[in-house]
Amino acid sequence: MKQIDNTFLDALINKAKESPRKRAHHNLHPRLEDSVQRLCVAIEPGTYIRPHRHAEPETCEVFLLLRGSATLLFFHGSGEVTERVVLSARGPVFAAEIPENTWHSIISLESGTVFFKVKQGPYAQPRDKNVAGWAPEEGHPAAVRIEEWYRIAQVGDFPPTL
Repeated sequence: MKQIDNTFLDALINKAKESPRKRAHHNLHPRLEDSVQRLCVAIEPGTYIRPHRHAEPETCEVFLLLRGSATLLFFHGSGEVTERVVLSARGPVFAAEIPENTWHSIISLESGTVFFKVKQGPYAQPRDKNVAGWAPEEGHPAAVRIEEWYRIAQVGDFPPTL
């Protein structure tokens, strides 16, 4: 039996804090080919996750906050924010389902944020047309500006010009 306890979460958070990407994940499913992907993801403030969608195959995913808080953003293909949801392990919103083929990203609002993620497998790295062309790649200097914008972006806002 696999368990998610405080020792496990503390270790995952420490791994994220030590990572240059400021995030770490731990797969609970044994193989990337599994039909259900189950994992815990620790994200620290400053981590940048390029907006993407799950369109090949079309699949939804669920994020459930175990610790900390995060903002989940949804976008039109143009980059316009269509929805902003704050998730927190303290509530009032603990989890959200991201519909299939929906542009989205998530940012950490506090150190020690961890979410449990479930989505249909097998794992597939998003292809070029499923990552936002209006947002920089991870590691690009402009990614810092977009991650900072995520913190204040409201419904109807467009990303800053890079």
